[in-house]
Amino acid sequence: MVFSSQTFLFVFFPIVLLLYAIAPRRGRNTVLLCASMLFYLWGGGWFIGWLLVSIMGNWIFGHFACKAKSKDQTKRLRHIVGWSVVFNIGILGWFKYANFFVDQINGIASAIDYQGMDWTPIMLPIGISFFTFQANSYVFDIAKGNGKALKNPLDFGLYVSLFPQLIAGPIVRYHQVAAQLVSRTFSLDNVTAGMTRFTLGLCKKVLIADSVSPIANAAFNNSANITTDDAWIGILAYTIQIYFDFSGYSDMAIGLGRIFGFRFPENFKHPYSSASMTEFWRRWHVTLSEWFRDYVYFPLGGSRCSKLLTYRNLIFVFLLTGFWHGANWTFIVWGVFHGFWLIVDRFLDKKERPTGFKLVLNRFIVVFLVMMGWVVFRSESLSDAGDYFYALFGGNTGFFSTALLRFVSIQSLIALAIGSLSFFAPRAWIIGPVIEDSDTKLAGVLRVVLVAIALPLTLMLIINGTFSPFLYFQF
Repeated sequence: MVFSSQTFLFVFFPIVLLLYAIAPRRGRNTVLLCASMLFYLWGGGWFIGWLLVSIMGNWIFGHFACKAKSKDQTKRLRHIVGWSVVFNIGILGWFKYANFFVDQINGIASAIDYQGMDWTPIMLPIGISFFTFQANSYVFDIAKGNGKALKNPLDFGLYVSLFPQLIAGPIVRYHQVAAQLVSRTFSLDNVTAGMTRFTLGLCKKVLIADSVSPIANAAFNNSANITTDDAWIGILAYTIQIYFDFSGYSDMAIGLGRIFGFRFPENFKHPYSSASMTEFWRRWHVTLSEWFRDYVYFPLGGSRCSKLLTYRNLIFVFLLTGFWHGANWTFIVWGVFHGFWLIVDRFLDKKERPTGFKLVLNRFIVVFLVMMGWVVFRSESLSDAGDYFYALFGGNTGFFSTALLRFVSIQSLIALAIGSLSFFAPRAWIIGPVIEDSDTKLAGVLRVVLVAIALPLTLMLIINGTFSPFLYFQF
């Protein structure tokens, strides 16, 4: 069940909202917890058992961490945190990376003419990267003194499994919602603002991301045979698709959370307007970047050590960032690619944002580098990425191929044009918070356009069945 499906929009969500509204204040967490478990069970099936294991395990670790913290037992606290990491990474590693490592072992065995391992591939539970990181942040925050352990395991279960952001974030850290888990406001203002933000995300997903996805898929699924023109329109389409798909999901999650009284952190801050790769990562998938910054980069020493060690820390963090996205060499190379350009930013000492022509040039360079990274990220293998780069830079000259042109329509061209505006809009103008809360005339006009024009078009497409799963569900 996805947010842009008829089942969610016309059945699941209205029923949950009604039950939440009529439930007594003390029963609202129970309503949301039951709804969240049903939501995960619908898409994840028996994997819900591992979600429950994660919830119970981290709640116990948090309980012991809180006791050790209150008694100032530093050594014991470190051991508890360490074992919580082993527990969480063990679950994540088994499901997400076991297949990858077995494939590498069998590949080496085949190369030396040795029999490989007999192995039945393991299925990946949906959302495991997100709920694992979110659950582990509970223990980290308690150990750092940024919150007390929740006495009621059901409240903690709600924190980990809350359906608006369970599958693909934002990654909400415990200290950001600790107070809201036990006390929050359910009001008409919150419902109205949340519905507006949800509508924005729904329109971004259906009208833009889903409209350009056939072009991106056609290009990347046939990377060995596409022309240079195919390759460029394909990577443009994917650059727009992944942003509007993922930021659209985040808008929907933030909006749903607001409806139920939660305030989730922003996950995207107009990343394609960045003037450096460092700035890009302060604006793209913000909650993941901050998670790695606070729980990995800073404990390693961050930038408070020598330049060489700072560069090491950056590469290590982005190696992990790439590996977090998936068990494939493409993600690892993508992560190292971004880490390298952050090191270049450090080396060039880019502290002040440029102005004038230099700003325009820097923004162009950042978008170009990000697009080159997306080639690797989207490709099924490094070999496919190589084929795509070959086509991009003139290896397969020629005009658009018939195989790709049949996926180009008026709808997709309009979506490409509107999506491309994200490259040129001012960086300070982040549309989500503006539409959700601003009381300016411009915000009012945007809300009218969103509700009166964009939403009806979106619902027509959904009713016709033309939607696709969110890209980040696979991570």
